[in-house]
Amino acid sequence: MTSAIILAGGLGTRLRSAVPDLPKPMAPISGRPFLEHQMDYWIAQGISRFVLSIGYRHEVIVDHFGSRYNGAEVDYVIEQSPLGTGGALLLAAEKAGNTKPFLLLNGDTYFAVNLTTLETFFRKTDADWCFSMFRANEPGRYMGMDVALDGRINSLKSGTGEPGRLANGGVYLVHPRALSSGKFSPGDKVSLEDDIFPAAMNSGQRFFGIEFTGNFIDIGVPDDYYRAPSLVKL
Repeated sequence: MTSAIILAGGLGTRLRSAVPDLPKPMAPISGRPFLEHQMDYWIAQGISRFVLSIGYRHEVIVDHFGSRYNGAEVDYVIEQSPLGTGGALLLAAEKAGNTKPFLLLNGDTYFAVNLTTLETFFRKTDADWCFSMFRANEPGRYMGMDVALDGRINSLKSGTGEPGRLANGGVYLVHPRALSSGKFSPGDKVSLEDDIFPAAMNSGQRFFGIEFTGNFIDIGVPDDYYRAPSLVKL
């Protein structure tokens, strides 16, 4: 597993009071952009190519990282208008060349997931979508999940995570066949959580998840952004 797509094109409106003039993934954490911390973590686990799906103030990200960062190749797809998380993924997957499984990351989430463990579970279950899960500590913010004992995900719905229950941690392994249904195409404005996932599940694709207990932080709101330096691996 050597390629990763990072969804880094969001407007970051909830974070504007704390970071008013930067795209959310470039918010400074301990003097460095959040995206640097995230990419460094995955480079250390063997990721050597990133495709960044970017939109709002994309030039800041391109100017900072260029075509290589810390030994890894960096490519970009640019949303000229917001396409949603699903639309961003479809564009980036086309750029990445969707012939091999790839790592999918949210550009505002740091989750200390062991890639070898995730990949072993992904291959063991022959998953189309393999989720990294954590225990939510606040109601309604994250995607809640109904998970069987073997890790099969029976249902999922955004905004339903309850304290103490498993929730979507925003780190996935994706099999290329997961995007080959033809229902959605690059350029479509769709949500990953509310459009692509339900359609894929209804079509019989295999959804599995595995729990990780490593540090998790979503910097989408100011309170969590201010907590990030204590949780992000430096």
